[in-house]
Amino acid sequence: MTSVQKINSSERPQRSIYSHAVKVPGLIFLSGQVPVDKEGKPVPGDIQDHTRQCLNNLTDVLNAAGSTWDKVVKVNIYLKNMDDFETMNEAYVQIVPEPRPARTCIQAGKLPQDFDIEIEAIAAA
Repeated sequence: MTSVQKINSSERPQRSIYSHAVKVPGLIFLSGQVPVDKEGKPVPGDIQDHTRQCLNNLTDVLNAAGSTWDKVVKVNIYLKNMDDFETMNEAYVQIVPEPRPARTCIQAGKLPQDFDIEIEAIAAA
């Protein structure tokens, strides 16, 4: 039987509708993170501030799962507006170490609470 471990970071707001991450043999799937602080309140600022917050939130979840950015193999980024792509990338490269993981970035029709960005990731366990 496959082992499935549900992981929640004490550094992130707890939600009853999903786990922050799920670890299966060899992989960790991290739920999408939006730009909220440790209390779950939206973080003020622009797309760069929001990108940094999402990535910091993912760092908290990676830590809870016993992993790091060096083990991240895939990142999916959902933008409210694709015009923010270049500006978002400026913040992204400041946090995600080289060599950077595979990545997809799309413009989403609508994000939760009308946020401008959501980022999820997959890491090697």
